[in-house]
Amino acid sequence: SENPFKCKLCPQEFAYNSLLTCHNRTHTGVKPFRCKQCPQAFARNSHLQRHNHVHTGEKPYKCKLCPQAFAQCSNLRQHIRTHTGEKPFKCKQCPRAFAQNSSLRLHTRTHTGEKPFKCKQCPQAFSRNSDLQSHIRTHTGDKPFKCKQCPQAFTRNSHLESHNRTHTGEKPFKCKHCPKAFAQNFQLRRHTLMHTGEKPFKCKLCPQAFARNYSLQRHNRTHIGEVI
Repeated sequence: SENPFKCKLCPQEFAYNSLLTCHNRTHTGVKPFRCKQCPQAFARNSHLQRHNHVHTGEKPYKCKLCPQAFAQCSNLRQHIRTHTGEKPFKCKQCPRAFAQNSSLRLHTRTHTGEKPFKCKQCPQAFSRNSDLQSHIRTHTGDKPFKCKQCPQAFTRNSHLESHNRTHTGEKPFKCKHCPKAFAQNFQLRRHTLMHTGEKPFKCKLCPQAFARNYSLQRHNRTHIGEVI
């Protein structure tokens, strides 16, 4: 049967007015549900409750293939792809592929140069809102993500999670080509290029390509005559 509650700004329609109200916030950007422990805010209360797990340390979503557990179900789904190797979201401009569509969207901005999230206190702009929020803390000095085992504190939860591995020694990101394992996913990605020979960082001025971005940046200086 036809849903009676229709959005005035897009073709979406809903069975309940409460769902329409939540949906409208995707157009207005209103986020009335604010975290009491950090600057994050959310359009839905359920999203706030899910976010609170990052502060309480609760990780109810457990992987059946390894000891890892997660605060959010979406993080578990993403993690499972580290076991399956599935990367269904492929970049149209380079060989990169991603386990999440959101990661592909963010990556695409490295090609377009789009930085829609602008700081109001300085000229900096960012491709991701999370990067902007972290940057704002460089102005405020706020570090809400605190380590429970040492005095360290961080502007991002992801930095805290990476730091925690220095205490636990955990290396959850395992290479499929050799016995090596890594504490951080970017380390695994970088290492994997040694096996695949992939060189995703391509010079725009000559046919050269590189496995690492810093090698491309160094190479670019040869075109402008800068001493390396």
